[in-house]
Amino acid sequence: MAALAAVAAARRRVMVKIRYVDQDGSEHVVEAAPGISLMEAAVKNGVASIEGECGGACACATCHVYIPAEWQALTGAASEDEQMMLEFGIEVDERSRLGCQIAVTPAMDGMTVLTPRSQR
Repeated sequence: MAALAAVAAARRRVMVKIRYVDQDGSEHVVEAAPGISLMEAAVKNGVASIEGECGGACACATCHVYIPAEWQALTGAASEDEQMMLEFGIEVDERSRLGCQIAVTPAMDGMTVLTPRSQR
């Protein structure tokens, strides 16, 4: 029993806090395990402004997010496929990424992700 408690405690320590901010100013702070996508973290934690309709296959743009400049070095650049899919997004700009294409890392702890007005 003590071993299970130790494993659970270790998992909690490696969780990464991500703050999603909607256009109306509402915030959702979620805990995400390293390795899952920003889209998966949002959907699993009830962030309604992130739909993730294709389940992370980079086949829609319903997980469109804005990555503030101070976090862009950690997320890297969008692939060619992602850039093509972003053409279907609403109000796409230089901060735009698909949340399904960004894997959470421990370095992202405290990261802010902005959501668009609409995914459609």
